[in-house]
Amino acid sequence: MENLGFRPSRFGLDIQGLNNVERAHWNLGAPELYEHALQRLEGQLTKHGAFIALTGEHTGRSPNDRFVVDEPTTRDDIWWGDVNKPISVEHFNQLHSKMLSYLNGREVFIQDCFAGADTPNRLKVRVITENAWHNLFARNMFIQPPTNDLDNFEPDFTVLQSPSVTADPSADGTTSPTFILVNLVKRIILVGGSAYAGEIKKSIFSIMNYLMPPREILPMHCSANIGPEGESAIFFGLSGTGKTTLSADSSRVLIGDDEHGWGADGLFNFEGGCYAKTINLTYDAEPEIYDLCHTFGSIIENVMMNPNTRELDFFDRTYSENGRVSYDISKVPNASVTGQGGHPKNIIMLTCDAFGVLPPISQLTSDQAMYHFLSGYTAKVAGTERGLKEPAATFSTCFGAPFMPRHPTVYAKLLGDKMAEHDAKCWLVNTGWSGGGYGVGERIKIAYTRAMVNAALNGKLGGVEVSPDPNFGVLVPQACPDVPDEVLNPRNTWIDGSAYDLQARNLTQRFEDNFKQFEDHVDDSVKAAAIRAAA
Repeated sequence: MENLGFRPSRFGLDIQGLNNVERAHWNLGAPELYEHALQRLEGQLTKHGAFIALTGEHTGRSPNDRFVVDEPTTRDDIWWGDVNKPISVEHFNQLHSKMLSYLNGREVFIQDCFAGADTPNRLKVRVITENAWHNLFARNMFIQPPTNDLDNFEPDFTVLQSPSVTADPSADGTTSPTFILVNLVKRIILVGGSAYAGEIKKSIFSIMNYLMPPREILPMHCSANIGPEGESAIFFGLSGTGKTTLSADSSRVLIGDDEHGWGADGLFNFEGGCYAKTINLTYDAEPEIYDLCHTFGSIIENVMMNPNTRELDFFDRTYSENGRVSYDISKVPNASVTGQGGHPKNIIMLTCDAFGVLPPISQLTSDQAMYHFLSGYTAKVAGTERGLKEPAATFSTCFGAPFMPRHPTVYAKLLGDKMAEHDAKCWLVNTGWSGGGYGVGERIKIAYTRAMVNAALNGKLGGVEVSPDPNFGVLVPQACPDVPDEVLNPRNTWIDGSAYDLQARNLTQRFEDNFKQFEDHVDDSVKAAAIRAAA
């Protein structure tokens, strides 16, 4: 085996069972990984120096292909079901052996890195990939150790990723040739049959979600930033709700855009990079992200590029609506150097209500916050998925159900405890429709949403009169700077009030039906805060 690159660890590949790789490239930087990726025809250069790759069949995560190894020491800690599907130790070992057999005798790329900016609670992660560009992705997305730490780097978890290795479902216990397997005892993650880079990042996020709660740290799928007075805020939200857009405020310091922990000393980023969606991206709307799509070291996934000019077309959906850009967070002008912040004073839960009935902003009690955290509501609109003709309610527990190994109430209770301990306010912000649902009303103006979020963060809503919403029970401010009063009450924006009432009852029923799965696991106070359909 030939070890190349930068400061290979004395804890070598043999501890992962890779004894006979042809060449091992350790901790290469962006220029070297670019060179290898281009020589290996893994992708191309864009006009402005980013690296672009296509991931083939898989242009997003494969949740149906993710499994957790079912073994006695961790079995009782796992929330088994559609999110965490079990796979046997035997089947894991088969696929592990298959991947080792494939990688031995070949060229591999290794990044030794950290997950977690908080030193006592960070995870040492080794990412081993068959492609150079996936190793650059790992380098972008995780935190780089000090140079001197690389010599003795002993990984806590290892990711083995190879798109070329596929499973035989009939023999390997999988649902398809693609597999993402998490072994909490062996501390190994296998990613096979998919070139979508996001599987690497999300696998480590799942591990952090498993490890952090026993330490009284709340792991969160959220963005986070810091205001001019040093006050922190967190933003929960599913895809398309505006989480990245609203947290990327040039007047505030960005802690991170996707994955954080809330521990005894405050907030800390799990990552060292950002992984942003690019569909319909414009400079006017998101200048920082747009610029970073045109920067050396950034990775562009599944975006159309003009083959002659090498210009990117963010409006072309040929490859995917889930086009992505990966970049080192240090390249963001207002990014935190430490990746840490104090305890949040405000929590923003973002939803995109395509039914047009939720208030554009409302304050939540602690019990309501736990309820909405467990619900994780947003709505998909027609055209975003095949066969979708009208808005569809989507509930993703804790705003990140696919990455939660433990029961959701573990995370919800931690949220409630943290809010109570640090007197944090929670706001539900609807970035969806007003004056009617999708196809009838209009999307709430981003200027209004920004004004409402800013008013919540700077305390200007603190003394404003509130009124409970008759359908959803949330506390609606009756005034907000730079927002017309009539916008704050969604019923007032509809021409037909009875049509609003009908649609509101429809959504309350969906909330009620979804929450039935949690009712036996929450305190009576959270049950009392739940949304109920009118009798």
